[in-house]
Parts: sequence; structure tokens; C-alpha cells
Amino acid sequence: MDVVLVIMALIFVAFLAFGGYVTVKAVGAAKRGVDRKVEQARRAVEDTTLRAKSYVQPGTAAELAQLRLHLRTSMRATQDALHTRVAEDSSLKESLGLFERLSAHGHEVDAELKRLESEPDKSQVARVLPELRTRTEQITRSADALRHAARDRAGRFASDDLDALSSQIDLEAGALRHWTTEGSGAGSGAGSESGPAWEAPRADRGQGRGREQNRAAITPPGVRPVYPWEKNPRPESTT
Repeated sequence: MDVVLVIMALIFVAFLAFGGYVTVKAVGAAKRGVDRKVEQARRAVEDTTLRAKSYVQPGTAAELAQLRLHLRTSMRATQDALHTRVAEDSSLKESLGLFERLSAHGHEVDAELKRLESEPDKSQVARVLPELRTRTEQITRSADALRHAARDRAGRFASDDLDALSSQIDLEAGALRHWTTEGSGAGSGAGSESGPAWEAPRADRGQGRGREQNRAAITPPGVRPVYPWEKNPRPESTT
């Protein structure tokens, strides 16, 4: 009796532990989802603000906003492209590692551009801005190169696969059209009956009739077989 009680107590504790683990995992997943949504909303607000500044504010302020917006847009597009395709093409892992290093430079430049937006000394802004502009262009150019290369690689693989598939289909189509049997033609006797090239020999015709009879026995009379690619017929009106 004591052993049974101990076993039941252990099972109960195990259920409690499992329930706690599931609860913690669910709460963690929900928190990560909320954090991700908040981060996406924050980025959308920042991008909208930068876009408005680039059109409304004049001079240096507009250029700073344009540089930040261009940098963020290029880096985000490249990040999404690489993360999406790396699951299908493992060779992109090295490209993803290079992008992570490039992303560190991008964050640094973006932070400096953001700091210049609130810099009251315009001469300081004018002195630092050319260098930041050059670094921004270099980073975005590298990010665009990675993204375009990944896209071209995926397109090339798709094209090669389509070419191979088309060749296989052409071979299969040719085999399906090769319906004449070997030995027919010149080797046939003059008195033998011959039909068109696509007509099967008499033995094959008999087998075909047998298959049709079997199919008719399976399918009730008056019922046409329905294939999955056909649309459902409209019901006839009873009025």
C-alpha cells in the first residue's frame, strides 16, 4: 500500500512539474511574440517619422533622415532575404555571417546619424556628415550586393531545376507517343490485317475490351467517373 501511495505521489509531482514547464514555455513564447510585435511597431513608427522628416525638414536634417531611412531599408531587406533562403540553401550561412558583421557597422552608423539629428552645433554636423554619408553608401552597397546575389542564386537553381524537369517531361512525352510495336511493318505478312499505327494488335484489343468490361462492372451503369481535376457539375433545376 505504501508503495502505491509513493508511486501516485511521484506521478502527481511529475504532472505538476510538466504543467509548470508547459506554462513557462507558453508564457515565454507569448512574451517573445509581444516583444516582436512591439519592436515591429516601433520600427514602423521610426521609419514613418524619418520619411516625414526627409520631406518636411530642409537641409541637413532632411539628409540625415534620408540616410538613416535608406540604411535601415537596405539592411532589413537583406536580412529578411538571407534568413528566408538560408533554410533552403545552407551555403548562404557564410553570407549570413558576413551580413552579421556588416550589420554591426550599420548599427554604429545609424546611431551616429541619430545623434547628429539633435546636435546643436551645425559646424560639427557639417564636418562629420561627409564621412557618415560615405560609410552609409558603402554599407548599403554591400548589403544590396549580398541580397541580389542570394536572389540570383535562388533564381538560377529554380531555372536549372525547371530545365531538368522540362527535359524529363519531353522524354516521357516521347515515350508515351511511341505506341507502335517493334516488328510491325515490313516484317508483317501481306495477308495480315493491319490498322493505323496507333491501333493496338488484336490481342491487345481483346485485353482492352476486357479492361473496359471490368471497369464497367465496377462503375454502375449510367454513372460517369469523376476525376479530381474536374469541377463539380451544377445540379439540375427541379422547377
